[in-house]
Amino acid sequence: MMKGRIIAVYTSKNKGTRKQPGDSGFLQANYGLLGDAHATPGIPRQVSLLSTSSLEKMRALGLGVGPGDFAENLTVEGLDLLSLPPGTRLQIGRGVILEITQIGKECHTGCAIFRQVGKCIMPREGVFARVISGGEVKRGDPVKVVEGGRSSS
Repeated sequence: MMKGRIIAVYTSKNKGTRKQPGDSGFLQANYGLLGDAHATPGIPRQVSLLSTSSLEKMRALGLGVGPGDFAENLTVEGLDLLSLPPGTRLQIGRGVILEITQIGKECHTGCAIFRQVGKCIMPREGVFARVISGGEVKRGDPVKVVEGGRSSS
């Protein structure tokens, strides 16, 4: 079974800005992370996730980046998020269920992250999900794949 863990939880009141760290957050079903500007009912990109392996790629390019620098809500260690197709369901902690809806996104030009960091990886490596079953998520929570996604072929 593919497993990882949450190493950081982040929210931001405004879109396109670096998010503020917290030890935990509450994911509301069909809404997103409470207190985050991207949380919206009914949209497919309610929560953003980024793998620590994606951050390591940026560090290898000489950028001093860390969790939260790319405005992700959840930073995940030990799980290759990019290998998971849309439709894959993830369980976080005891009962939070996310469904991956999209890998990558169109980035709006000149966002604060790009201006501050000089490069953004979310267009290629950001993973987006909708909240199927809500609850509290916190640093250290296990993340595991509970259902495979639909084939992209």
